[in-house]
Amino acid sequence: QVQLVESGGGLVQAGGSLRLSCTTSGFTFATSRMAWYRQAPGKEREFVAEIDDSGRTYYADAVRGRFFISRDNTKNIVYLRMTMLTLEDTAVYFCTAHLNRDYWGQGTQVIVSS
Repeated sequence: QVQLVESGGGLVQAGGSLRLSCTTSGFTFATSRMAWYRQAPGKEREFVAEIDDSGRTYYADAVRGRFFISRDNTKNIVYLRMTMLTLEDTAVYFCTAHLNRDYWGQGTQVIVSS
């Protein structure tokens, strides 16, 4: 079955960096669109970044130039490199696979402190 497991979250100071990983199984990763979303406390889940099977990337305005999505098709992992983190980046970050429907991981918490 499709599985997505996020990791790499944690506590980081403002201005710092983190790299999130999403390890996947149960589907053909190399031909799948993958994305990251996040949900801050009291807010709706929002789009962060996407990468298609050709490696094209798309970003939300709030993170463009600071966050970078990439994929390793040999390991079936999608990454989110986050730099210049701000307090507003505090959220639970979710990985999703756009297949016949969207599949979601359980999320990984990122807390940015001042």
